[in-house]
Amino acid sequence: MFLAEAFRFSVSALRANPVRTGLTALGLVIGNASVILVVTISLTSREYILEQIQGVGSNMIYAYYEAAGSNMPQVEADYLKWADVEAVRTQLNGRIRAVTGVMTSFDRMTIQGREQDVRIVGSDHYYADVRNLVILAGRALDEADVTLRQKVALLTEKLAERLYGRPQAAVGEIIKIHGLQFTVIGVFKERVESFGLSELTRETILIPITVQRYFTPVERIDPLYVQVRRTEDVEAVTAQVRALIESRHRPGARYTVENLTAILSAAKQIALALTIVLILVATISLIISGIGIMNIMLVTVTERTREIGIRMAVGASRRDILQQFLLEAMLISVSGGLAGILLGVGIPLSVRFLAPMLRVPVSPISVVVAFAVSFVVGVVFGLLPANRAARLNPSEALRYE
Repeated sequence: MFLAEAFRFSVSALRANPVRTGLTALGLVIGNASVILVVTISLTSREYILEQIQGVGSNMIYAYYEAAGSNMPQVEADYLKWADVEAVRTQLNGRIRAVTGVMTSFDRMTIQGREQDVRIVGSDHYYADVRNLVILAGRALDEADVTLRQKVALLTEKLAERLYGRPQAAVGEIIKIHGLQFTVIGVFKERVESFGLSELTRETILIPITVQRYFTPVERIDPLYVQVRRTEDVEAVTAQVRALIESRHRPGARYTVENLTAILSAAKQIALALTIVLILVATISLIISGIGIMNIMLVTVTERTREIGIRMAVGASRRDILQQFLLEAMLISVSGGLAGILLGVGIPLSVRFLAPMLRVPVSPISVVVAFAVSFVVGVVFGLLPANRAARLNPSEALRYE
């Protein structure tokens, strides 16, 4: 029997029971679509995590004083100082883009008729770049503001809206901080909101650190930020910053010096583990679908026993019978797989069409793997029914009713 003829017979046999064929292939449609969608979701989530971490600050290292003790003068000496910022800036100049530090205080302000505590953050002109801030109106701090101790301030977007209605209206206004008048020169927000987990809250005022020093009785940089030039240097520079800070303070003091690489690595591992679990679930779905194909083909062999006997009687070989029933199983598997691939690819593409700003990558490898699995399922689970059909005795098959 020619392969083309076997294909025609197989198509005719499957079309004779379209509902049964469709339901049998449905499992493969769902399984293949699941594999592609799982990989797509994994890639999308991984890129999203990377963008969020980079939004906090590219190649950033942060350091702060960790341990506390009962001897307050000794503890105060252990705090990170602005001199530590300058030391890091000087000694690691070739491997870093910028170093900055933060000093924090609080002041009471009247906002919409109610008094509340507002966080005052002091830093220098490198802070906006290191923390990847977005300037919504006005400008950021510049070197002259810090050097000349200018009484200027930037407001967070939320605070500007509460005080003046909109960010643009805040620029040029005068606010009082610790009893002194400051001119608002800009409004900013975090590129990726930290929800108050960093030194920035939704209602924060940023001023030059040279002015902030007058409002804090004890000098304490918390945290110190370092932006590394190259991603591959982050781990090495982290170790250098730790060693430099510890060398400038007493041996008993403990400091936390971390980078975002560890967070990114942990997030990737979690995403990978989740992807593996979901792929295993999708694989189980494909296996169950393969068992369904095998079961339906066994029923088909039983129903078509007399037909098999007639074909053998007119000259069909066992190989021809094996070829036809194996081809039928593969047609169900591959057609279901192709439909699943179209569905799995179509959903991300439709998301791109409806939301162009949202990038949803489709992995070509997942498409190839899904198709290969469909083919293998058809061969593996179609082999037993096809072999059973080929081994029927022609004379007994002709007497079958």
